[in-house]
Amino acid sequence: MPTERAAGCPFDPPADLARLRERGPLTRMAYPDGHMGWLATGYETVRSILADPRFSSRYELMHYPFADIGELPPAPVGDMTGMDAPEHTRFRKLLMGRFTVRRMRMLTERVEQITAEHLDAMERKGPTADLVEAFAQPIPALMICELLGVPYADRERFQRHALTLTGESADQEVMHAALSELLDYMGELVAAKRAAPADDLLSELTTRDLTDEELAGIGWVLLGAGLDTTANMLAHGTFALLGNPDQLAALRADPALAGQAVEELMRYLSIAHTGAKSALEDIELDGRLIRAGETVTFAIDAANRDPRRFPDPDTLDLRRRATGHLGFGHGIHQCLGQQLARVEMNVALPALLARFPTLRLAVPPEDVPLRTGMSIYGVRALPVTWDR
Repeated sequence: MPTERAAGCPFDPPADLARLRERGPLTRMAYPDGHMGWLATGYETVRSILADPRFSSRYELMHYPFADIGELPPAPVGDMTGMDAPEHTRFRKLLMGRFTVRRMRMLTERVEQITAEHLDAMERKGPTADLVEAFAQPIPALMICELLGVPYADRERFQRHALTLTGESADQEVMHAALSELLDYMGELVAAKRAAPADDLLSELTTRDLTDEELAGIGWVLLGAGLDTTANMLAHGTFALLGNPDQLAALRADPALAGQAVEELMRYLSIAHTGAKSALEDIELDGRLIRAGETVTFAIDAANRDPRRFPDPDTLDLRRRATGHLGFGHGIHQCLGQQLARVEMNVALPALLARFPTLRLAVPPEDVPLRTGMSIYGVRALPVTWDR
Protein backbone atom coordinates (compact mmCIF):
# COMPACT_ATOMS: atom_id res chain seq x y z
CA MET A 1 0.00 0.00 0.00
CA PRO A 2 1.77 3.21 -1.10
CA THR A 3 1.75 5.55 1.90
CA GLU A 4 4.86 7.72 1.56
CA ARG A 5 4.13 11.31 0.56
CA ALA A 6 6.71 13.24 -1.43
CA ALA A 7 8.97 15.50 0.62
CA GLY A 8 7.70 19.06 0.67
CA CYS A 9 4.19 18.03 -0.48
CA PRO A 10 2.16 17.80 2.74
CA PHE A 11 -1.17 18.22 0.97
CA ASP A 12 -0.73 15.71 -1.85
CA PRO A 13 -1.44 11.96 -1.71
CA PRO A 14 1.50 9.57 -2.18
CA ALA A 15 2.72 10.00 -5.76
CA ASP A 16 2.63 6.23 -6.36
CA LEU A 17 -1.16 6.31 -6.05
CA ALA A 18 -1.44 8.67 -9.02
CA ARG A 19 0.89 6.47 -11.08
CA LEU A 20 -1.21 3.41 -10.28
CA ARG A 21 -4.41 5.30 -11.11
CA GLU A 22 -2.99 6.23 -14.52
CA ARG A 23 -2.42 2.53 -15.27
CA GLY A 24 -5.97 1.64 -14.26
CA PRO A 25 -8.52 2.39 -11.52
CA LEU A 26 -8.23 -1.10 -9.99
CA THR A 27 -4.88 -2.77 -9.29
CA ARG A 28 -3.96 -6.18 -7.87
CA MET A 29 -2.32 -5.74 -4.46
CA ALA A 30 -0.40 -8.03 -2.12
CA TYR A 31 -1.38 -7.41 1.51
CA PRO A 32 1.13 -7.59 4.39
CA ASP A 33 -0.41 -10.87 5.63
CA GLY A 34 0.03 -12.51 2.19
CA HIS A 35 -3.54 -12.02 1.01
CA MET A 36 -3.92 -11.13 -2.67
CA GLY A 37 -6.55 -8.43 -2.96
CA TRP A 38 -7.04 -5.14 -4.73
CA LEU A 39 -6.36 -1.40 -4.56
CA ALA A 40 -8.91 1.03 -6.02
CA THR A 41 -7.67 4.50 -6.96
CA GLY A 42 -10.14 5.79 -9.59
CA TYR A 43 -13.04 8.01 -8.55
CA GLU A 44 -15.85 6.08 -10.23
CA THR A 45 -14.45 2.75 -9.04
CA VAL A 46 -14.16 3.84 -5.42
CA ARG A 47 -17.62 5.41 -5.50
CA SER A 48 -19.08 2.19 -6.93
CA ILE A 49 -17.47 0.07 -4.21
CA LEU A 50 -18.77 2.37 -1.46
CA ALA A 51 -22.32 2.11 -2.82
CA ASP A 52 -22.38 -1.63 -3.58
CA PRO A 53 -23.92 -3.86 -0.87
CA ARG A 54 -22.01 -6.82 -2.28
CA PHE A 55 -18.93 -5.34 -0.60
CA SER A 56 -18.90 -5.84 3.17
CA SER A 57 -17.69 -3.45 5.87
CA ARG A 58 -17.39 -6.19 8.49
CA TYR A 59 -13.94 -6.06 10.05
CA GLU A 60 -13.60 -9.82 10.49
CA LEU A 61 -13.89 -10.32 6.72
CA MET A 62 -11.13 -7.84 5.87
CA HIS A 63 -7.39 -8.04 5.45
CA TYR A 64 -5.54 -5.04 6.88
CA PRO A 65 -3.65 -3.09 4.17
CA PHE A 66 -0.96 -1.44 6.32
CA ALA A 67 0.54 -4.18 8.51
CA ASP A 68 0.23 -7.88 9.28
CA ILE A 69 -1.80 -7.72 12.47
CA GLY A 70 -3.55 -11.05 12.12
CA GLU A 71 -7.26 -11.65 11.93
CA LEU A 72 -9.39 -8.64 12.78
CA PRO A 73 -12.12 -9.13 15.40
CA PRO A 74 -15.77 -8.31 14.64
CA ALA A 75 -16.94 -4.77 15.32
CA PRO A 76 -17.87 -4.05 18.93
CA VAL A 77 -21.59 -3.96 19.64
CA GLY A 78 -22.94 -0.61 18.44
CA ASP A 79 -20.03 0.16 16.09
CA MET A 80 -21.94 0.87 12.87
CA THR A 81 -18.77 1.40 10.84
CA GLY A 82 -18.03 -2.33 10.94
CA MET A 83 -21.54 -3.56 10.15
CA ASP A 84 -23.59 -4.35 7.05
CA ALA A 85 -27.34 -4.09 6.56
CA PRO A 86 -29.66 -4.91 8.22
CA GLU A 87 -27.73 -4.50 11.51
CA HIS A 88 -26.21 -1.24 10.28
CA THR A 89 -29.63 0.02 9.13
CA ARG A 90 -31.14 -0.37 12.59
CA PHE A 91 -28.59 1.90 14.25
CA ARG A 92 -28.37 4.36 11.35
CA LYS A 93 -32.13 4.95 11.36
CA LEU A 94 -32.05 5.75 15.07
CA LEU A 95 -29.45 8.46 14.53
CA MET A 96 -30.11 10.00 11.12
CA GLY A 97 -32.92 12.26 12.33
CA ARG A 98 -30.64 13.69 15.00
CA PHE A 99 -27.97 14.82 12.51
CA THR A 100 -30.10 16.50 9.84
CA VAL A 101 -29.03 19.69 8.08
CA ARG A 102 -31.74 21.66 9.92
CA ARG A 103 -30.78 20.34 13.36
CA MET A 104 -27.09 20.96 12.83
CA ARG A 105 -27.65 24.49 11.53
CA MET A 106 -29.55 25.22 14.72
CA LEU A 107 -26.19 24.74 16.48
CA THR A 108 -24.53 27.53 14.46
CA GLU A 109 -24.91 30.13 17.20
CA ARG A 110 -23.23 27.85 19.74
CA VAL A 111 -20.38 27.12 17.31
CA GLU A 112 -19.94 30.87 16.80
CA GLN A 113 -19.82 31.41 20.56
CA ILE A 114 -17.25 28.66 21.17
CA THR A 115 -15.15 29.87 18.23
CA ALA A 116 -15.17 33.48 19.49
CA GLU A 117 -14.15 32.35 22.99
CA HIS A 118 -11.14 30.47 21.66
CA LEU A 119 -10.13 33.29 19.32
CA ASP A 120 -10.34 35.69 22.28
CA ALA A 121 -8.06 33.41 24.30
CA MET A 122 -5.59 33.16 21.40
CA GLU A 123 -5.53 36.93 21.05
CA ARG A 124 -4.91 37.45 24.77
CA LYS A 125 -2.04 34.97 24.86
CA GLY A 126 -0.58 35.86 21.44
CA PRO A 127 0.99 36.76 19.16
CA THR A 128 1.91 33.08 18.76
CA ALA A 129 -0.04 29.86 19.25
CA ASP A 130 -0.23 26.21 18.34
CA LEU A 131 -3.39 26.32 16.29
CA VAL A 132 -4.10 22.63 16.94
CA GLU A 133 -4.14 23.01 20.71
CA ALA A 134 -5.66 26.48 20.91
CA PHE A 135 -8.28 26.28 18.17
CA ALA A 136 -8.66 23.19 16.00
CA GLN A 137 -9.01 20.54 18.72
CA PRO A 138 -11.19 22.24 21.34
CA ILE A 139 -13.94 23.61 19.07
CA PRO A 140 -15.19 20.27 17.64
CA ALA A 141 -14.41 18.50 20.92
CA LEU A 142 -16.62 20.87 22.88
CA MET A 143 -19.40 20.58 20.30
CA ILE A 144 -19.48 16.77 20.18
CA CYS A 145 -19.21 16.55 23.97
CA GLU A 146 -22.14 18.94 24.42
CA LEU A 147 -24.20 17.17 21.77
CA LEU A 148 -23.65 13.71 23.28
CA GLY A 149 -23.64 14.81 26.90
CA VAL A 150 -20.02 13.82 27.53
CA PRO A 151 -18.22 15.92 30.19
CA TYR A 152 -15.52 17.93 28.38
CA ALA A 153 -13.46 17.80 31.57
CA ASP A 154 -13.01 14.06 30.95
CA ARG A 155 -11.31 14.63 27.58
CA GLU A 156 -7.85 13.54 28.73
CA ARG A 157 -9.36 10.20 29.67
CA PHE A 158 -10.76 9.50 26.20
CA GLN A 159 -8.75 11.57 23.69
CA ARG A 160 -5.57 9.52 24.06
CA HIS A 161 -7.39 6.25 23.46
CA ALA A 162 -9.29 7.68 20.48
CA LEU A 163 -5.97 8.68 18.89
CA THR A 164 -4.57 5.18 19.44
CA LEU A 165 -7.47 3.71 17.47
CA THR A 166 -6.74 5.94 14.44
CA GLY A 167 -3.16 4.66 14.15
CA GLU A 168 -2.31 2.42 11.19
CA SER A 169 0.29 0.23 12.79
CA ALA A 170 -0.64 0.02 16.45
CA ASP A 171 -0.17 -3.32 18.19
CA GLN A 172 -3.41 -5.30 18.42
CA GLU A 173 -3.12 -5.57 22.20
CA VAL A 174 -2.61 -1.80 22.50
CA MET A 175 -5.61 -1.12 20.27
CA HIS A 176 -7.76 -3.62 22.18
CA ALA A 177 -6.79 -1.99 25.49
CA ALA A 178 -7.63 1.48 24.14
CA LEU A 179 -11.00 0.27 22.87
CA SER A 180 -11.77 -1.43 26.18
CA GLU A 181 -10.97 1.78 28.08
CA LEU A 182 -13.24 3.80 25.80
CA LEU A 183 -16.10 1.32 26.08
CA ASP A 184 -15.71 1.19 29.86
CA TYR A 185 -15.87 4.97 30.02
CA MET A 186 -18.94 5.15 27.79
CA GLY A 187 -20.57 2.34 29.77
CA GLU A 188 -20.20 4.37 32.97
CA LEU A 189 -21.65 7.40 31.21
CA VAL A 190 -24.63 5.45 29.82
CA ALA A 191 -25.44 4.15 33.30
CA ALA A 192 -25.34 7.71 34.63
CA LYS A 193 -27.66 8.90 31.81
CA ARG A 194 -30.17 6.16 32.55
CA ALA A 195 -30.17 7.13 36.23
CA ALA A 196 -30.40 10.89 35.60
CA PRO A 197 -31.26 11.83 31.98
CA ALA A 198 -30.30 15.27 30.71
CA ASP A 199 -30.92 17.25 27.51
CA ASP A 200 -28.41 15.45 25.29
CA LEU A 201 -28.23 12.75 22.62
CA LEU A 202 -27.09 9.89 24.88
CA SER A 203 -29.91 10.59 27.34
CA GLU A 204 -32.40 10.66 24.47
CA LEU A 205 -31.11 7.33 23.17
CA THR A 206 -31.64 5.68 26.57
CA THR A 207 -35.37 5.91 25.81
CA ARG A 208 -34.98 3.77 22.69
CA ASP A 209 -34.76 0.00 22.37
CA LEU A 210 -30.99 -0.20 22.91
CA THR A 211 -28.94 -2.15 25.41
CA ASP A 212 -26.31 -0.44 27.53
CA GLU A 213 -23.64 -2.21 25.48
CA GLU A 214 -25.13 -0.91 22.23
CA LEU A 215 -25.37 2.62 23.61
CA ALA A 216 -21.74 2.54 24.75
CA GLY A 217 -20.66 1.37 21.28
CA ILE A 218 -22.64 4.09 19.51
CA GLY A 219 -21.33 6.67 21.95
CA TRP A 220 -17.65 5.96 21.46
CA VAL A 221 -17.96 5.85 17.67
CA LEU A 222 -19.70 9.25 17.58
CA LEU A 223 -17.31 10.72 20.13
CA GLY A 224 -14.18 9.47 18.37
CA ALA A 225 -15.35 10.70 14.97
CA GLY A 226 -16.36 14.09 16.31
CA LEU A 227 -13.06 14.61 18.12
CA ASP A 228 -10.51 13.84 15.44
CA THR A 229 -11.79 14.45 11.94
CA THR A 230 -12.99 18.05 12.08
CA ALA A 231 -10.03 19.02 14.27
CA ASN A 232 -7.64 17.84 11.58
CA MET A 233 -9.64 19.55 8.83
CA LEU A 234 -9.50 22.87 10.71
CA ALA A 235 -5.75 22.63 11.32
CA HIS A 236 -4.68 21.06 8.03
CA GLY A 237 -7.13 23.26 6.12
CA THR A 238 -5.56 26.36 7.65
CA PHE A 239 -2.10 25.01 6.78
CA ALA A 240 -3.22 24.50 3.17
CA LEU A 241 -4.67 28.02 2.96
CA LEU A 242 -1.51 29.57 4.38
CA GLY A 243 0.42 27.67 1.71
CA ASN A 244 -1.87 29.03 -1.02
CA PRO A 245 -1.90 32.83 -0.51
CA ASP A 246 -4.16 33.54 -3.49
CA GLN A 247 -6.84 31.18 -2.15
CA LEU A 248 -6.42 32.60 1.36
CA ALA A 249 -6.95 36.10 -0.03
CA ALA A 250 -10.04 34.98 -1.94
CA LEU A 251 -11.66 33.57 1.20
CA ARG A 252 -10.76 36.65 3.25
CA ALA A 253 -12.24 38.90 0.59
CA ASP A 254 -15.46 36.88 0.33
CA PRO A 255 -16.47 35.04 3.54
CA ALA A 256 -19.61 33.86 1.71
CA LEU A 257 -17.25 31.56 -0.19
CA ALA A 258 -16.79 29.50 3.00
CA GLY A 259 -19.29 26.75 2.14
CA GLN A 260 -17.73 26.14 -1.26
CA ALA A 261 -14.25 26.41 0.24
CA VAL A 262 -15.01 23.71 2.82
CA GLU A 263 -16.07 21.26 0.11
CA GLU A 264 -12.94 21.96 -1.92
CA LEU A 265 -10.70 21.55 1.14
CA MET A 266 -12.44 18.25 1.91
CA ARG A 267 -11.70 17.07 -1.63
CA TYR A 268 -8.18 18.44 -1.81
CA LEU A 269 -6.99 17.17 1.58
CA SER A 270 -9.02 13.93 1.95
CA ILE A 271 -7.82 13.48 5.52
CA ALA A 272 -9.81 10.22 5.96
CA HIS A 273 -7.71 8.83 3.16
CA THR A 274 -8.06 5.04 3.10
CA GLY A 275 -10.67 2.36 3.73
CA ALA A 276 -11.36 -1.27 2.86
CA LYS A 277 -14.23 -3.61 2.09
CA SER A 278 -14.42 -7.31 1.24
CA ALA A 279 -16.37 -8.97 -1.56
CA LEU A 280 -19.26 -11.15 -0.41
CA GLU A 281 -19.52 -12.78 -3.84
CA ASP A 282 -17.70 -12.73 -7.16
CA ILE A 283 -18.00 -9.21 -8.58
CA GLU A 284 -16.92 -7.91 -11.98
CA LEU A 285 -15.69 -4.35 -11.80
CA ASP A 286 -13.76 -2.35 -14.41
CA GLY A 287 -13.23 -5.52 -16.42
CA ARG A 288 -11.61 -7.30 -13.47
CA LEU A 289 -13.05 -10.19 -11.49
CA ILE A 290 -12.97 -9.68 -7.73
CA ARG A 291 -13.43 -13.05 -6.07
CA ALA A 292 -15.61 -13.60 -3.02
CA GLY A 293 -13.50 -13.09 0.12
CA GLU A 294 -11.00 -10.73 -1.52
CA THR A 295 -10.40 -7.38 0.17
CA VAL A 296 -10.43 -4.16 -1.81
CA THR A 297 -8.62 -1.20 -0.29
CA PHE A 298 -9.82 2.14 -1.61
CA ALA A 299 -7.71 5.29 -1.69
CA ILE A 300 -10.08 8.20 -1.11
CA ASP A 301 -7.25 10.70 -1.57
CA ALA A 302 -6.38 9.30 -5.00
CA ALA A 303 -10.07 9.18 -6.02
CA ASN A 304 -10.59 12.80 -5.04
CA ARG A 305 -7.62 13.77 -7.22
CA ASP A 306 -8.83 11.81 -10.26
CA PRO A 307 -8.59 14.16 -13.29
CA ARG A 308 -11.43 12.28 -14.97
CA ARG A 309 -13.75 13.65 -12.28
CA PHE A 310 -12.06 16.88 -11.15
CA PRO A 311 -10.15 18.92 -13.77
CA ASP A 312 -6.74 20.14 -12.62
CA PRO A 313 -7.24 18.12 -9.41
CA ASP A 314 -3.90 18.89 -7.77
CA THR A 315 -4.72 22.61 -7.59
CA LEU A 316 -6.58 24.01 -4.59
CA ASP A 317 -9.35 26.14 -6.08
CA LEU A 318 -11.91 27.43 -3.59
CA ARG A 319 -14.22 28.50 -6.42
CA ARG A 320 -14.40 24.95 -7.73
CA ARG A 321 -17.73 23.16 -7.46
CA ALA A 322 -16.36 20.14 -5.61
CA THR A 323 -19.75 18.48 -5.19
CA GLY A 324 -19.58 14.72 -5.28
CA HIS A 325 -16.20 14.51 -3.52
CA LEU A 326 -15.68 11.45 -1.36
CA GLY A 327 -14.21 13.24 1.65
CA PHE A 328 -17.25 12.24 3.73
CA GLY A 329 -17.47 8.82 2.09
CA HIS A 330 -20.44 7.61 0.08
CA GLY A 331 -23.24 5.09 0.35
CA ILE A 332 -24.80 3.77 3.55
CA HIS A 333 -21.64 4.47 5.57
CA GLN A 334 -21.36 8.10 4.50
CA CYS A 335 -20.30 10.23 7.48
CA LEU A 336 -23.27 10.62 9.83
CA GLY A 337 -21.87 13.84 11.34
CA GLN A 338 -20.98 15.56 8.07
CA GLN A 339 -23.52 18.36 8.57
CA LEU A 340 -22.10 19.17 12.01
CA ALA A 341 -18.59 19.17 10.54
CA ARG A 342 -19.71 21.56 7.80
CA VAL A 343 -21.23 23.97 10.33
CA GLU A 344 -18.06 23.92 12.43
CA MET A 345 -15.76 24.54 9.46
CA ASN A 346 -18.05 27.13 7.82
CA VAL A 347 -18.00 29.14 11.05
CA ALA A 348 -14.49 28.59 12.40
CA LEU A 349 -12.27 29.07 9.32
CA PRO A 350 -13.63 32.48 8.21
CA ALA A 351 -13.72 33.67 11.85
CA LEU A 352 -10.05 32.75 12.32
CA LEU A 353 -8.99 34.55 9.16
CA ALA A 354 -11.06 37.64 9.98
CA ARG A 355 -9.72 37.89 13.53
CA PHE A 356 -6.07 37.57 12.48
CA PRO A 357 -5.54 39.26 9.07
CA THR A 358 -1.77 38.75 9.33
CA LEU A 359 -1.91 35.09 10.40
CA ARG A 360 1.08 33.13 9.13
CA LEU A 361 3.23 30.13 9.99
CA ALA A 362 5.71 30.65 12.81
CA VAL A 363 8.04 27.96 11.42
CA PRO A 364 9.11 26.97 7.91
CA PRO A 365 6.43 24.76 6.24
CA GLU A 366 8.80 21.80 6.20
CA ASP A 367 9.05 21.97 10.01
CA VAL A 368 5.32 21.51 10.59
CA PRO A 369 4.94 17.99 12.12
CA LEU A 370 2.61 15.82 10.05
CA ARG A 371 0.38 12.97 11.24
CA THR A 372 1.88 10.23 9.11
CA GLY A 373 0.98 6.63 9.84
CA MET A 374 -2.54 7.60 10.92
CA SER A 375 -5.88 6.75 9.35
CA ILE A 376 -6.83 10.43 9.78
CA TYR A 377 -4.17 12.63 8.18
CA GLY A 378 -3.30 16.13 9.35
CA VAL A 379 -0.79 17.99 11.48
CA ARG A 380 0.29 17.25 15.03
CA ALA A 381 0.90 20.94 15.71
CA LEU A 382 0.60 24.13 13.69
CA PRO A 383 2.73 26.97 15.11
CA VAL A 384 1.33 30.30 13.90
CA THR A 385 1.96 33.96 14.61
CA TRP A 386 0.39 37.30 13.74
CA ASP A 387 0.98 41.04 14.16
CA ARG A 388 -0.55 42.67 17.21
